[in-house]
Parts: sequence; structure tokens; C-alpha cells
Amino acid sequence: MTSTSAVFSALSPYGWDEAWADAFAPYAADGLLPGRVVRVDRGQCDIVTAGGTVRADTEYVVPRDPMKVVCTGDWVAVDPAGDPRYVRAYLPRRTAFVRSTSSKRSEGQILAANVDHAVVAVSLAVELDLGRVERFLALAWESGAQPVVVLTKADLVPDPVTLAHLVRDVETSAPGVPVLTVSALHGDGLDVLVALVGSGTSVLLGQSGAGKSTLANALVGTDVMDVRAARDVDGKGRHTTTTRNLLALPSGGVLIDTPGLRGVGLFDAETGVGQVFAEIEELAEDCRFHDCAHETEPGCAVRSAVASGALPERRLESYRKLIRENQWITAKTDARVRAELRRDWKRKGAEGRAAMEAKRGRWR
Repeated sequence: MTSTSAVFSALSPYGWDEAWADAFAPYAADGLLPGRVVRVDRGQCDIVTAGGTVRADTEYVVPRDPMKVVCTGDWVAVDPAGDPRYVRAYLPRRTAFVRSTSSKRSEGQILAANVDHAVVAVSLAVELDLGRVERFLALAWESGAQPVVVLTKADLVPDPVTLAHLVRDVETSAPGVPVLTVSALHGDGLDVLVALVGSGTSVLLGQSGAGKSTLANALVGTDVMDVRAARDVDGKGRHTTTTRNLLALPSGGVLIDTPGLRGVGLFDAETGVGQVFAEIEELAEDCRFHDCAHETEPGCAVRSAVASGALPERRLESYRKLIRENQWITAKTDARVRAELRRDWKRKGAEGRAAMEAKRGRWR
């Protein structure tokens, strides 16, 4: 049996602490070993344990529920021996980064577990897509992690004034979120990022071509991830990372690198959306109606802020889009929400018909 001190010595670099040890105690009593999942691949996973990295089968743990499958970043209880080895259970997750699946069913897909920092990589090689940044941030806030936006390939924007404007645009779209500029190629800005992710677990997110693999290599200090050039036309690249890999950083902390995400659908992320658009939620408290949709209602404080220039129209449109999307995904599994949306659609339809009748009356 591996001693407690040996477990702490081997697993502390991967985030093991007294709280995890307490949570694992019942499994230790059954003779199981603790470990952290560093990679999942086709129903099997690599687990770092006090005795080294082992390969285990994950099918023992509720495989049919995508929210309960073993995920990179999980702390698990694994057989001390056996052929094949099995993951018997995973410990309750402190945080989980979840997006909706591409299936027609309302399901979530866990991308990473037990994450402290969600690092959203955004390439400066192409035009900024602030709406996509807001989408990533909504999922990050909802996960329970602290988001960080890293503007990569900063060397491609040599003019400091232009770079400052880009940073300001992202800061406006990311209230309460650190925004860093980094050139992994030249090492500029890496010291700040290293200090930020130097404790806990960080997950690296972004589209293909955002420079995630280059950034991961720079943080780890060696070429652990394959890197391919992005297309000049749109800055997109092929998926150089095909699995989610957990890597121990030499300066402390661990990093989960993820494949480039083409789709980042929301999954029950109402709280996250509210945090991304905190200024709109604050303005909405002064609207005349508590259920104001910020469209044509009288006494709308949000629309007044747009009219005065205090709130960019783009921010409001992005907020509406994410709210609608989140309501739609929630309504697929929640009958109460479906009923509320139906009533809202009927009310808006009646208001539209009344407005048309009023116009026709004026024309007669």
C-alpha cells in the first residue's frame, strides 16, 4: 500500500491537497488508489498515480450519461492492479467546464474538470470576434473557474496604439476579467501569464489557429504539443490537439490543453451570461417592468443607455442572442421554462397583431 506521504509527494504537483485526501478516504479504505486523469481516449484514460502513470478503462463509471463520464482533470479511484484496470469512481468535481453537444438532444459535454482558471486564447492574427469571446466567457464563468483572456500573436500588431485599442475592446466585452497580450514566439507577456496560472489548474480554450499549442509549449517549456501554421485567409488551423491533455507546469500549477473548439454552445449558463453582461443586468434593475426584454417596452433603462451611447448596441444584441440560446437549450429539458417561453411568444404575437391593427386604423 502506498503511504500517505508518498501520495502527497507524487500528486501535489497535480493539485492533490488535504481536501481531496479527505474526499478519497472511503476509497482508500477499500484499497483503491487515487490518481488524476491526464488524458481520455476512446473509453480509456491515462491516470497519474503515486506509482506512475497507468492506463485504465472508464466504462465502469456510468458511460451513457455524457455529464458523468470520466474527464481530463478528474480525481479518480482506480484498481491497484488488474488486467484490465478500471476507474471505479471519480471524486465530486469542484468545477466543470461544460458546453452543449451538437446532438439534437439537450445534453452537456464536459471538457475539463476541477479547473481554477479558464484561459481563453484569442488570436490577433485575424479580426476580433467579440461575440465569440463573450460566449467563451459565459461558459467559463458558469464553470466556476476564473476566466482570463489571452490575446495571442501580439507580435503581429507592432503598433502599440492599435494594440491598446484592441485590448480596450476586449476589456469592454469582459468585465472583471484580466486581459493579457502575449507573443509566445518572442516570449513577450509570458511572465505575467505564468504567474497567473502558477497555482491550481488552468484549462486552455479557443478556436483552432488561436495559438493554444504554441502557448502550451511556451508554458511547459518544451515542445509537448504539435504546432501547425494557421491559414492566412482566416487565421484558422487544423486541430493539432486532438485530445484534452493535462500537463504539469515547471513553475507550478497544471494546464489542460484542449482541441480547437468550432462550436461553443451554451449549456444552462444563465449565471455565466449574467456575469459577462454585468452592466446590462445592473441597468435592467431600473427598467419599469421587471420582465423587460429590452426591446420596445416603455421605461427600458437598457435601451435608454444604448440611445445615450453609454451601452454599445453590439453588446445588447450579443446579450439577447446568448439569452435566447440559453433559454432554448434549457427549455428542451425544463417543462416550466417551455411553458414560460410559450406564454412570452403568445404575448409578443398578440402585441404585434395589436400594433398592426392600430396602424391599419390610422391608414383608413
